[in-house]
Amino acid sequence: MSMIHSEEALKRWKEESKKSFLWRINQYQKERFPVLGHGIMIAAFSFSAIAYSRICRGTEGFVDWSTYFIGIFTTVTLFLLVRIFDEFKDQKDDAKYRSDLPVPRGLVTLEELKKIGIIVAILQVAINAYFFPKMLIIYGVIIVYLLLMGKEFFIADWLKKHQFWYITSHMFIIPFIDIYASGLDWLLEGVDAPKGLLFFFAVSYMNGIVLEIGRKIRTPEQESEGVLTYTSMLGLYKAVWVWIAILLITLTLSWAASYYAGYGTAGAITLGITFIVCAFPAFLFLKKPTPKLAKGIEWTSALWTILMYLTLGGIPMLLNL
Repeated sequence: MSMIHSEEALKRWKEESKKSFLWRINQYQKERFPVLGHGIMIAAFSFSAIAYSRICRGTEGFVDWSTYFIGIFTTVTLFLLVRIFDEFKDQKDDAKYRSDLPVPRGLVTLEELKKIGIIVAILQVAINAYFFPKMLIIYGVIIVYLLLMGKEFFIADWLKKHQFWYITSHMFIIPFIDIYASGLDWLLEGVDAPKGLLFFFAVSYMNGIVLEIGRKIRTPEQESEGVLTYTSMLGLYKAVWVWIAILLITLTLSWAASYYAGYGTAGAITLGITFIVCAFPAFLFLKKPTPKLAKGIEWTSALWTILMYLTLGGIPMLLNL
């Protein structure tokens, strides 16, 4: 059954739907794709991918800053397209179980989001074709994969019954975008991609899973009908231990990436300390599950991701500039 809302909430939503398009889109981004918050994370993600590629190649300095900022437009808007595709993919479940979200409550329509998506895609193609046409090959692969994700790879019912494969199949979009970001170095330079990037891409993939599980850990009183959480699927304690295990696997992969880049003991210690700090709320949650600590796991998932990218590429590059 859909969530029951007060007359005041329904009245407010009706008033929202009558406001200007710009006001409604701004409200939408605040709730579903905070441009500032996501932009900072994706900028760090892109900077680190480029930096790690150059460090592994033994190349001095960073790419031209104009290349970086133009590339960021593509990476940020690709994640925006992922968000828009998810709105279409999840529309039935959102209408049934999460009617307070922007689309089901009428803040924006799917048709409006579709038009935004088309405009964004046209701009992406035009900008890449003009500034670095070589990148269109990688961009095209990402779009094809995104389209397949939007159709749930034509096995939607099967994926819903096999959540493990649902997560693992959808997370490949992150290393694909990572390949684009790193390609702003090696592909535009016309050289082979350094082999160490395989470790970096693996870390990116696992970071996506860390974020996905971390944001869907709840206490029993926070659970809602029809809202997928890993605590409801696996049980509270098992879900948290799975998250810790994924974090540990990501740490191991990051150590391999750090070793390949030649960061030495200092890099390994920094990553280890980051793991301890970010895993701490999860151990506290296991001892005493509270909504505040559940939110702490979500926040440290994001913190882990940012620090991981900065440690593997961003900070070493900044120190050498």
